Amino acid sequence: MNILVLCTGNSARSILLEALLNDLGAGGLRAYSAGSQPAGRVHPHSLKTLAQRGHGVDGYHSKSWDVFGAADAPVMDVVITVCGSAAAETCPIWPGTPLRAHWGVEDPAAITGDAAPAAFEQAYAVLRKRALTFLAQDVETMSPDKLRAHLAACGEVM
Repeated sequence: MNILVLCTGNSARSILLEALLNDLGAGGLRAYSAGSQPAGRVHPHSLKTLAQRGHGVDGYHSKSWDVFGAADAPVMDVVITVCGSAAAETCPIWPGTPLRAHWGVEDPAAITGDAAPAAFEQAYAVLRKRALTFLAQDVETMSPDKLRAHLAACGEVM
């Protein structure tokens, strides 16, 4: 199963969830991330948050979703958007027929100063709970209807 995690900048939330799904999924699936308007770099607090929790941080980079629209790109089974609503973000829409889900989280990269580390901690904690809830089921053998419902339910986990 290939999962694409989308947000606008691909510097924080989508990177966090990509790492969580790949690490917690233990090889049973492959997650990727991208942005509709990539920031051009992964936010340093994203990398720090991941490293502090034992995740590897090599190879993560902010990239456009155009990479996954190329002819030689992996075919996506699921697309998860993680855009928040507080800043009236517009979530990117992925074309094609993969299952889609929205797991909105407010953008910790929008927080500056002393509050930034806590914002990244909060985003990581919510995304980790959702990833664990998602992976607690045998998602690779679910029917599309059950998987769609499961994805939607996971997006409500706080």
